[in-house]
Amino acid sequence: MKKEYRDKFGNFVHEERKKEEETLAICEDILKNSRNEMAVAMRFLQSAFGALKPVVSGETGAMGTDGKLLYAAPGWLIESFMKDRVRLNRMYLHEILHCLFCHLWSCKERDQRLWDLAADIAVENIMDDLYEKAVYIRPNSFRREKYRRWKEKRSVLTAEALYYLLTSCEEAEIVCLEQEFRMDDHHFWYTPQNKSGLASRQKEWEEMRRKMQTEIELFSKEAAGDSPGLVEHLQAENRKRYDYKEFLRKFSVLKEEMQVDMDSFDPIYYHLGTELYGNMPLIEPLETKEMKKIEDFVIVLDTSMSCNGSLIRRFLEETYSVLSESESFFRKIQVHIIQCDEKIQDDQVIHNEKEMEAYLSDFTIRGFGGTDFRPAFSYVDKLLNMGAFQRLRGLLYFTDGYGTFPAKMPPYDTAFIFMKDDYRDVDVPPWAIKLILDTQALERERTAEHDEY
Repeated sequence: MKKEYRDKFGNFVHEERKKEEETLAICEDILKNSRNEMAVAMRFLQSAFGALKPVVSGETGAMGTDGKLLYAAPGWLIESFMKDRVRLNRMYLHEILHCLFCHLWSCKERDQRLWDLAADIAVENIMDDLYEKAVYIRPNSFRREKYRRWKEKRSVLTAEALYYLLTSCEEAEIVCLEQEFRMDDHHFWYTPQNKSGLASRQKEWEEMRRKMQTEIELFSKEAAGDSPGLVEHLQAENRKRYDYKEFLRKFSVLKEEMQVDMDSFDPIYYHLGTELYGNMPLIEPLETKEMKKIEDFVIVLDTSMSCNGSLIRRFLEETYSVLSESESFFRKIQVHIIQCDEKIQDDQVIHNEKEMEAYLSDFTIRGFGGTDFRPAFSYVDKLLNMGAFQRLRGLLYFTDGYGTFPAKMPPYDTAFIFMKDDYRDVDVPPWAIKLILDTQALERERTAEHDEY
């Protein structure tokens, strides 16, 4: 016969139930103490710890999260607490960092296995640079060597950067990396319930991440001084992503062209007129249509030694993909493509799509000297004074940023375009627009377009 006990409310409970309740209470205390220990050591993470509610669950064999709840297996939790409290703290922080950097919702069309591994490596790298007693374990030689090699290619090891590095790895290396870095249970990331709450939950963590960066920069620099990896990741992830095509369309102008505007034409009135009055329609389609077109603007390519030729070409191809859209070109257009290092090396004027295609097919980089932005602006000002433009919409300067900027604001809009694989960029003058493009995103778009073709 099973023994029975009274609970705190005076109700009879079986012995097994009593043990379960005791185990649950112990697990809850373990999670609470782990959270408090880390929150005290890293005050800038307190809001993040408060946003993820820990629960003891049999749905996982270790620990996992869906961005709202932190699931922990009771048996694993007690065993981990008895063996190594620091590793338990690291696992807890591991889940917090997954949420902060939105790894749960960023897999999208990527290979799930590689994305899971990349996300785990990214957060482990942050913690290996986080010199806090509550979570620090000195990384072994395998990790240190991998970090060194990866950072030679990517200065900040975000999950996205790591994913593209992993795509070139052999199966044997992937297996070794999984054995070293795979830690937690990711199956909660891909449940239908998690996908349904994607937008709101992801937005909450993104906002929390931005506030955390602000807090660190304004109030907690000393506290975060021993965690450069975390600060770099926050800066990298919080950097605003731009859609270059949408940005380029801002240089278009609204102008009427001789073309039937079927959008403003109501066929009902046309049909009614022909029914009542024979061949006298009550309304006819407009013979002109307002369309947004790219008119006159300048593209300057920094061809100094520090610029990457393949990136310059990729930038031109992406620009051309916007210009070649059916409604982008006016019948008359002037796009000056200027190559400049410390002096003007080349100036090609594009008037139509055929000329742009010919330019790309025979594109050759000229320069490889030092970097000085001023000659390009002086040259464009000279063209303006000569009346070379009817309506100059702006100037796009593709560069790595390491050069001398003009001191005076030009009489046209200017954007400095940086194509970077990480967050690092340079300050531009207050009168200029700064746009940082994601080379990996451009590569994916170009690959997708090629596959479709």
